Amino acid sequence: MTEQKTPSKNRVFYVRMKLIHKLQLDKTNFFHTYYKCLLCFSLSLYFFTSYFISSNPNNAPTPTHVSQSNVVESTTNTLGVLKNLKVFVYELPPKYNTDWLANERCSSHLFASEVAIHRALLTTDARTFDPFEADFFFVPVYVSCNFTTVNAFPAIGHARSLISSAVNLVSTDYPFWNRTRGSDHVFVASHDFGACFHTLEDKAIADGIPRILKNSILLQTFGVVHRHPCQDVENVMIPPYVSPETVRTTLETAPADGRRDIWAFFRGKMEVHPKNISGRFYSKRVRTEIWRKFSSDRRFYLRRHRFGGYLSEIARSVFCLCPLGWAPWSPRLVESVALGCVPVVIADEIRLPFSSAVRWSEISVTVAERDVGRLGKILERVAGTNLSVIQRNLWDPRTRRALLYYNRVQEGDATWQVLVSLSEKLGRSYPRSLVTDQLESDT
Repeated sequence: MTEQKTPSKNRVFYVRMKLIHKLQLDKTNFFHTYYKCLLCFSLSLYFFTSYFISSNPNNAPTPTHVSQSNVVESTTNTLGVLKNLKVFVYELPPKYNTDWLANERCSSHLFASEVAIHRALLTTDARTFDPFEADFFFVPVYVSCNFTTVNAFPAIGHARSLISSAVNLVSTDYPFWNRTRGSDHVFVASHDFGACFHTLEDKAIADGIPRILKNSILLQTFGVVHRHPCQDVENVMIPPYVSPETVRTTLETAPADGRRDIWAFFRGKMEVHPKNISGRFYSKRVRTEIWRKFSSDRRFYLRRHRFGGYLSEIARSVFCLCPLGWAPWSPRLVESVALGCVPVVIADEIRLPFSSAVRWSEISVTVAERDVGRLGKILERVAGTNLSVIQRNLWDPRTRRALLYYNRVQEGDATWQVLVSLSEKLGRSYPRSLVTDQLESDT
């Protein structure tokens, strides 16, 4: 990626004059464009309706697959919108993004959606090189790749200053941030508590979202169903990053007969004696309760230490426990779905990504934090009733695709879902809002 050059004074003057000239043309050509769009919409509606009238009703999906047909319908209905969607990707100096790729983990760890989305947008047909026709502006800043030498976890204390510097750059060198105060600009915040940029909730809440991002759109992994200071901004829920290549390799080496010999699985941090940190306990003691209650239960395969073949264990499991950590979300959600293990979500009021494309209630089991002591009985009841239906829904390849990021955008994949979500926010786009203003001024 080439370094973004600072434009000359002549270029700035040209940009301003082009914008003024474009505004004048927009007003003149608005009604021509309006009737042209109306004609296209009418023709599309005619052919779309004709197709369903002529379809054979005997080919309708069985009741078991009703939810799967809904996924297809949702994607098909957005095709026209995505064809017209335009995203401009800022070419920032490499210190904001590609310099961090010197560490290979930057593009492969659980926060790497900031890298994956950036790479995919560079190759998608939705990308435009003309910022004047853009609906949205993507600001590629990697803030998750500063790994500490102590525990190799990402340190994000520099995130606010790095993003502030990037915003200062684009608002100085381009006119587009200032005309909407950043409302059509998109950032990724793939951390425990999103753009609050802290791993502990109380400190994240105290710091809040940086003021400079308050008016923008954030793609973030954190989300809850109730109001929370760390999602008090226009946002899109996205899944954490899981390598699609690793998933493919794991599936290829899984047992040929598809046998799953682990009934309930969890590998990860489970404190026997949880520490009180700032008045809070890790996982709200949920993981501790799981260990105490079920570590000696032969139906549960629980391990507290890391293992290189972790994903192969998921591919062998029927139920995969996904309890909260410091934050409610976990990469285990994506890993479980991608490898066909029923995710058992234990995180009260969590908001899950892409709910319009992924029917979470049909592919997962939700257990309240207070009921974790009855986990064995709850899973037994599921196994004896509707487990086969859940597994059938879970193995729909469209569900797996919706949660994985590919280097090039595939129809229905995670970056595609991001674009669909952005298409639903076109009211924040400058060209669309400008048309609305012109209509109001003419009435």
